[in-house]
Amino acid sequence: MGPFLEEIDRRVLVCDGAMGTMLYAKGIFVNRCFDALNLTQADLVAEVHQAYVRAGADLVETNTFGANRIKLATFGLADKLHTINVRAGQIARHAARDQAWVAGAIGPLGIRIEPWGRMGVDEAEACFREQAVALLEGGVDLFILETFRDLNEIGAAMAAVRALCGLPVVAQITTEEDGNSLDGTPPETFAPALERLGPDVIGVNCSVGPAPMLETIERISAVTNARLSAQPNGGKPRDIEGRTIYLASPEYMASCARRFISRGVRLVGGCCGTTPEHIRQIAAAVRAMEPGRDRARVPVAAGAATPVTPIGARPVAREEKSRLAHALSRGQFTVIAEIVPPRGFDMSDIVERARALRIRGVDAVNIPDGPPGGARMSALSAAVLVEQQAGIEAVLHYACRDRNLLGMQSDLLGAHAMGVRNVLLVTGDATKSGDYPIATSVFDVDSIGLTHVVTRLNHGIDIGGQPIGTPTSFHVGVAVNPTALDLDLEIRRLEYKIEAGAEFAVTQVLFDLDAFGTLMKRIEGFRIPIVAGIWPLETLRQAEFLANEVPGLRVPGDVLRRMRSAETPEAASSEGIEIARAIIRAVRGRVQGVQISAPSGRLDAVMSLMEEVR
Repeated sequence: MGPFLEEIDRRVLVCDGAMGTMLYAKGIFVNRCFDALNLTQADLVAEVHQAYVRAGADLVETNTFGANRIKLATFGLADKLHTINVRAGQIARHAARDQAWVAGAIGPLGIRIEPWGRMGVDEAEACFREQAVALLEGGVDLFILETFRDLNEIGAAMAAVRALCGLPVVAQITTEEDGNSLDGTPPETFAPALERLGPDVIGVNCSVGPAPMLETIERISAVTNARLSAQPNGGKPRDIEGRTIYLASPEYMASCARRFISRGVRLVGGCCGTTPEHIRQIAAAVRAMEPGRDRARVPVAAGAATPVTPIGARPVAREEKSRLAHALSRGQFTVIAEIVPPRGFDMSDIVERARALRIRGVDAVNIPDGPPGGARMSALSAAVLVEQQAGIEAVLHYACRDRNLLGMQSDLLGAHAMGVRNVLLVTGDATKSGDYPIATSVFDVDSIGLTHVVTRLNHGIDIGGQPIGTPTSFHVGVAVNPTALDLDLEIRRLEYKIEAGAEFAVTQVLFDLDAFGTLMKRIEGFRIPIVAGIWPLETLRQAEFLANEVPGLRVPGDVLRRMRSAETPEAASSEGIEIARAIIRAVRGRVQGVQISAPSGRLDAVMSLMEEVR
């Protein structure tokens, strides 16, 4: 075999098919770490490689798609990273011998990186570099970066490889059936951006079958001169008697391969659901296309549209976004009251409470997202109804928990269409309790990533970089905790949120004034309005719960002693209000407002504190 790039320019090359599908068919359960099989069942991995080489594959990928530190850590195998990757390269090299190139397979980390997630691009690059170093030691000929959804992340992987060596790199994005990336970026945008990162081959793989991938390749080939690759799944998976089956036949995959090649693809293979028989048929089709073996890369057609990266529209001025935004931008002291959404769907009592708060001078009502306690109305719906029926602005408390990035974007666009302007964006707490102990939590991004999303919407573009028409005008709030276990991290995250577009911050409920003073001193230069969270305690039991069972919340001993001194429930409630009054007096000159929680839905506590506030 000659050098890979010389060969791919001379003829169409065939990549292998799925590794995971074959291991699954050989009895490896899907909850196993497939990458670890390089150490525990190397012969099984080698058999798969050899089957693809015998089928006619010009290139085999190492069994390392998930062999990065983040994914391996979920199996307790992070310390085996180097050994797993080195061994994977050796297994593939021995199986390929001199009949096929060995590509070091690198997949995404499995967590979001900035701007959507908390991991920095530099940290992601370090993770990818660690894996690439081991693959190089294992003897790979090139690298395949595959199944990425995020250009930032694949850019980090690309930078890691290029910093280590000059081996060829194939970079592949995964898409939906409409051709857009999983984050909604169209191929007319992501393909040129991918090409600018500097890989030798760009393309698409996984997620979809041959037909939708062919349409995506056609759109890519219209906007780039790069060498192209395509590795579709074997159609859509079906569950048949408890087993996942892909129904695209080898013959159909081969016919689609011919179409890929006619659109300029130089590297064609398969992904999930494809087997050595699929690759055998694809290889036969490629070898039969004699004219295609010397086919030049397809140039961009004359007059083809050149993708333009939207720069976004001018955002709405902050003071024009909402009454709350106007007050904060002018330095006015503001009051927000928190009301929990109702159980069921009857909002009449909540609306009446919101009206009463408006009459007493409260500026806005915060509707918390996902409070414990069974079937409660969504915060979004409750916020809309409060604004429409109570005549007071709502602050939509919106958590990242249990929503993916596209779903959050859709929710927020809908909220804006219904009049919601103030949002408080938080990561959210994992589900630990409540009426449904079997409920689970899912996090696609954190509050920093969500702030980036809203800022993009405020500039008239979506997360995929596409125009949405008129920009949204969200007034963006975030959370900050003065008693966080790691205050340095908390401050750094607040700084990231501000860089992402946060316009005000609400603290965790305050009891520890010393911690609050430390926070305020350290963020003096941040130039963002701070709203202090206030919680009028009701009982000693409640105070002890907050002090001992809520992570990251600190209740000083003197507060607990004051609550213990109350001899009756009425005295405890009064003492809690007096503590809250003292906290408001202590922080008033240093913050631009307070957010008062209404414990157990009682508004009398809020009303009594309004006297102190006003």
